[in-house]
Amino acid sequence: MPTVTIRDVAKRAGVGVGTVSRVINSSPSVSDETRRRVLATIEKLDYSPNPIARRLSLGRTLNIAVIVPFFTRPVFVERLRGIENALAQSEYDLVLYNVETTDRRDACFRETPRPERVDGLLIISLSPLDRDVERFLRAEVPTVLIDARHPLLHRLTIDDAEGGRMATEHLISLGHRQIAFIGDYLENPFGFASSRERFEGYYQALELAEIPFQTAFLKQGEHGQLPARSLALELLTAPDPPTAIFAASDTQAIGVLSAARDLDLAVPEELSVIGFDDIEVAEYLHLTTMRQPSFAIGVEGAHILMDLIARPDSPAQEVPFTTELISRSTTAQLCRN
Repeated sequence: MPTVTIRDVAKRAGVGVGTVSRVINSSPSVSDETRRRVLATIEKLDYSPNPIARRLSLGRTLNIAVIVPFFTRPVFVERLRGIENALAQSEYDLVLYNVETTDRRDACFRETPRPERVDGLLIISLSPLDRDVERFLRAEVPTVLIDARHPLLHRLTIDDAEGGRMATEHLISLGHRQIAFIGDYLENPFGFASSRERFEGYYQALELAEIPFQTAFLKQGEHGQLPARSLALELLTAPDPPTAIFAASDTQAIGVLSAARDLDLAVPEELSVIGFDDIEVAEYLHLTTMRQPSFAIGVEGAHILMDLIARPDSPAQEVPFTTELISRSTTAQLCRN
């Protein structure tokens, strides 16, 4: 069966090729009657525009790039699911750049924001430096940050410090005073800020409750279940162990639960554990956690970027998102002997 071309549509609809192109590209310069006739012909002939030709006719790539670190981590997967969900209902294709080294990050920041490659850029959890932002602005590639910050760019943010404070206050309200914190390295080459800000919230909650901060109760390490398990074992086998642990992510909280099983510690009777993110497995494990709306952030980030592509002169804005305490069965009132 021969391929239907734009010329076939034009001939059958009794219009020029340029008119068909304007209808396909939603140009307002076509009358309603002509538009209806062309669209009916397109449907009748089952015509599908050549995507390369369409891109050339629009002078756009119809690609949106997403730069994301360690994209297999559950919280990043949820953000990507939200972005993909929003873009699936648009004309844009998603191009994913995974970042696992600082060199790769720098290369993506340097090479990706080019108008011949992408129409817009979403950056997840990687805050660009001033020199990077200058490059984005020079290239005139609309850019939106998700869980990252720069005052010259549109950004969607989570109040991690507030979430950390709420998580710790939950444990304090249950009578705990020996509360430890397990998170990523607070200072890291990627500039990730979430663990540091969640620790700041933890520290603030202790201070407000007049509970002395114990440096031995701060444990930092690589992100993951196994590193968190090792850190939790160090805490729980110490002479004066904590009665509760706030993990900066659900992934790390799962490592803490594993350490508790290794030591035959009953959760929550002997140890309360709270995480952060509310990833899918958290509900299955009945993990108390701080929920952040990762999917919704991805959806909103994609919508803001598409609006920005249409109106590139829109002033930079920050869209804050809040966290929510989800109380399940890994935290409980402290049992006093």
